[in-house]
Amino acid sequence: MDVLINLGILVAIVVFIVFPLVSAAIRIVQEYERGVIFRLGRLVGPRGPGLFFIVPFVDRMVKIDLRVVTMEVPPQEVITRDNVSIRVSAVMYFRVVDPGAAVTRVADYVRATFQIAQTTLRSVLGQSELDELLANREQINDRLQEIIDTQTGPWGIKVSTVEVKDVELPDSMQRAMARQAEAEREKRAKVIHAEGEFQAAQTLANAAEVMGSQPQTLQLRYLQTLTEISAERNSTIIFPVPIDLLAPFFEQALKRTVDSRGAHPVADS
Repeated sequence: MDVLINLGILVAIVVFIVFPLVSAAIRIVQEYERGVIFRLGRLVGPRGPGLFFIVPFVDRMVKIDLRVVTMEVPPQEVITRDNVSIRVSAVMYFRVVDPGAAVTRVADYVRATFQIAQTTLRSVLGQSELDELLANREQINDRLQEIIDTQTGPWGIKVSTVEVKDVELPDSMQRAMARQAEAEREKRAKVIHAEGEFQAAQTLANAAEVMGSQPQTLQLRYLQTLTEISAERNSTIIFPVPIDLLAPFFEQALKRTVDSRGAHPVADS
């Protein structure tokens, strides 16, 4: 009986000691994670994903998430190169590509990346003019991504995208831009109107040149105008008749008069 009791106590002691050791030795890392192992303070390297074992009380593991992190940069007060005060917010996407560097070379890679993004956003936009910021948004995004990625690269961080999300302008600047846009639209309208007037005048000049070289066209135009006026059903129509239009009739009448006098000469009294 005593033997069974002692055996049970021994088994209990073994289970009490071995089970925590086994639990401490077993590690499970998800597919999107890596376990960075330190053995007596020295970096061994990343492990995972899946199930693996470490040496209890000798090894220490730090889990690093490899998924893309979406970070919003809150609105920053920026003065552009043309001295316009604006508030700009942005969004950044980055992920860990070197888990060992993300653990050993920076204390908190998320906070460090956030600070770099803030300072770079103010620096880059401060070197740009307002028109450039509004018109060339993609180029500024590429420049921000390149600068931030260069600074976070030694930490094992890859910045994939940086997007300027919102640009808040002062009310006075918004009113000035509205007036500028309105003036630009009026300018385009006047230019289009002037081009139309020029084309119309040029067409009329060409038509006058054709009519001058072909008098018959003027007569046809005259008859067409009479037809258009008669369609209005007016009671009285006063229409000036050009003398040039009646000149052929005058010439024919004068010729007949001269011919008749030549055929019947008047007798001397």
